[in-house]
Amino acid sequence: MDRNKFLSPETLGEIAYVIKGFPRLSETFIANEIYLLESMGMKLRLYSVKHGDAMVHDVVGRIRAPLAYLPEMTSLSEDSLFGWLTKNLPAYAAAQRQVFARRPLAYVKTLAKALAMTWKYRDGAVTGLRTMFIKEFLQAAHIAAQVLDAPAVRHLHGHFCHGATTVTWFASKLTGLPFSFTAHAKDIYQEDLNPGDLLSRKMRAARFVVTCTGANYQHLVKHHPQCKVVHTVYHGLDTDYFAPQTDPTSPDLPTILSVGRFVEKKGFAYLVEACAKLKAIGVGFRCVIVGEKGDQSARIAAMVAELGLSDCVLLRGPMTQEELRKMYRQATLFALPCLITEDGDRDGIPNVLAEAMAMGLPAVSTPISGIPELVRDGIEGLLVPQKDSVALADAMAKLLKEPALRANLARAAREQICHCFDSRKTTQQLMELFLAAMLGRAVVVG
Repeated sequence: MDRNKFLSPETLGEIAYVIKGFPRLSETFIANEIYLLESMGMKLRLYSVKHGDAMVHDVVGRIRAPLAYLPEMTSLSEDSLFGWLTKNLPAYAAAQRQVFARRPLAYVKTLAKALAMTWKYRDGAVTGLRTMFIKEFLQAAHIAAQVLDAPAVRHLHGHFCHGATTVTWFASKLTGLPFSFTAHAKDIYQEDLNPGDLLSRKMRAARFVVTCTGANYQHLVKHHPQCKVVHTVYHGLDTDYFAPQTDPTSPDLPTILSVGRFVEKKGFAYLVEACAKLKAIGVGFRCVIVGEKGDQSARIAAMVAELGLSDCVLLRGPMTQEELRKMYRQATLFALPCLITEDGDRDGIPNVLAEAMAMGLPAVSTPISGIPELVRDGIEGLLVPQKDSVALADAMAKLLKEPALRANLARAAREQICHCFDSRKTTQQLMELFLAAMLGRAVVVG
């Protein structure tokens, strides 16, 4: 394929990205992906269902794609459908009329599909109608109206395979444009997010599906065994930006760093327990846990106090990538004891784990989801069973006591990231898929 021939707005057109919320501090991979695609010549438009976070990474400021937010909606769960429509339909009515006027048959058929889905995927009795599909139809029509006024848009892409992809799918039906989506983590595994056969229907309708781990790929193809449109494309990162220091300095105390939102799947409770065990056996260390508030914030803070760890375990708020890079440089090792929750929620491959490894930090994590694709036990890091604070403490103690082992693991970790997770390579793979979709060709991504 001669990419240069097609990489111009006139011949290639634009891709409309549909995102649940943008920008979000915890979804750096989306902002990085958009920026890198733009730098490779792709033209994008962004449609965000919700507003993002006040704190953003620097890369967001380098994105040039126009960004449109949908009108805010009230909660469906706190109102009757009629009451909800009375409050929210006025802000969406003009777009509905516009799409109906331009594509009446597509509008009626897509609305009928959405209404049928409220019944097909209902939760038990008639009173359990899944009215979320009506909300997503209104949102899709709002996007479709803008896309129909932007003839350069030739493809739609949703991020996360539940709500945002349902909106993208409906918008595809309304506009007649092909769509694709990226499936990440809990959106794949939590059945209530895609009840029944909904995920397989989306996969059959999509031009292609991207997912960020081989483990996710295996899970997805079970939903649609004949599907040949699923591709594994790692998120990747800037390996020049996230690089080891040329003249590293040792902290006054060995520092264990962990980063993530304070939610159950990050395993911070087990990390705090492991720190208590390290302190009990006389290991000197400092542990810093950085992240956004979540439903585990109060619990983790209480554990630190109850276990008498306030002198050695520090809880910090969210940081930008620029601030995190400084934290990586000050750390001795990186620990992220991820776990699978009872409802199936889990990480794919945590970006912060890849960042830490790229920065030359030995890592301790768990062999769940896609993490073993990044970290092989004893080669790029140490893997311990999930929910096992004893094994976690033993692994961290081993790394703290053995500098030669730390150095060997760190070197291999950096090599692994540069080989498989360099964003210049992974984004190129994604661009090939978009090019194929927009040019009507099939591409096998290696």
